[in-house]
Amino acid sequence: MLSYGEYGGRFVPETLIPALDELVAGWQAARQDPAFQAELDELGRTYAGRPTPLTLAERFAPGKRLYLKREDLLHTGAHKLNNALGQALLALRLGKHRIVAETGAGQHGVATATVCARFGLECLVYMGSEDMRRQRPNVERMGLLGAEVRPVEFGTRTLKEATSEAIRDWIGSVETTHYLIGSCVGPEPYPEIVRELQAVIGREAREQLLEAERRLPEVAVACVGGGSNAIGLFAGFVDDAEVRLVGVEAGGAASLGSGRPAVLHGSRSSVLADEDGQVLDAESISAGLDYPGVGPEHAFLRDSGRAEYVGTSDEEALAAFRRLARTEGILPALEPAHALARVAELDEELILLCLSGRGDKDLEEVLAR
Repeated sequence: MLSYGEYGGRFVPETLIPALDELVAGWQAARQDPAFQAELDELGRTYAGRPTPLTLAERFAPGKRLYLKREDLLHTGAHKLNNALGQALLALRLGKHRIVAETGAGQHGVATATVCARFGLECLVYMGSEDMRRQRPNVERMGLLGAEVRPVEFGTRTLKEATSEAIRDWIGSVETTHYLIGSCVGPEPYPEIVRELQAVIGREAREQLLEAERRLPEVAVACVGGGSNAIGLFAGFVDDAEVRLVGVEAGGAASLGSGRPAVLHGSRSSVLADEDGQVLDAESISAGLDYPGVGPEHAFLRDSGRAEYVGTSDEEALAAFRRLARTEGILPALEPAHALARVAELDEELILLCLSGRGDKDLEEVLAR
């Protein structure tokens, strides 16, 4: 398993330890089985639409060479499908035919519902009622795909509470259920599984940029909520010291920028918490970034100095959303719009940015502002 220094680990009830041990063994066996990777690659090509293209955004940032890694063009409209496909295959190998998941922006919920429909799995998605309100198109898509979307009505009624409910469900149903977690968070081995399944983003982008520019990017940029699209992009360049890695958080959910070490949802990471370790509420216009924690690898990369993390306000993200639409004809999701908002102030000229999702789901929220 990957090591994240003081971060990561397992902080879960004893009833989940056997299920996590089973998952570790299943994951290690799958990674060593060429048939598993071949099936995943084939699904990526023929079902998901990989490789996703690299687009040079010539008008958005004058004076820069800004390349967008177009995960918004993946089937279901976001990077989340990379992870959902891999974990669905893993669940089948483990003999699990019921899937539970959490979702904030709805894209992971849609991806999970999609793979469950594809493989004939029972699907239950927990979603905060506030997120259901602001991401209604994705709620409707999940229903059409055959998933049950169960509203969570306590706390902030967003991603943190949805995750807590999904874990509670899993504790009571580990014999038949796989918890298909959506980001690089949670107890071991989830951060590693999600990272490796999303690393296809960085591998592809590296090859594509070398072909287009004959060199690596000077900086790789991605938005960070839980952090899966960012860790997938960074995986392609983390060993290249000359490539700067920049993660962009929502200003009201900056767990890396203003958090402290604490345990959240089974893992130790950098969390928005008070001095007693009580988790604080996060706030963002973007449902996918509205989470008070982050994957342990991001906390490790921050502390080691390999990656840096900055914040973006709601207003800056909305301005970047509108600018990309009017200069490039692309509607980004509000999540990567946060990363787009920081492009102009970067010193580097050759920039690679992960456009992790499309903006259809956010139109109502954007127009209301």
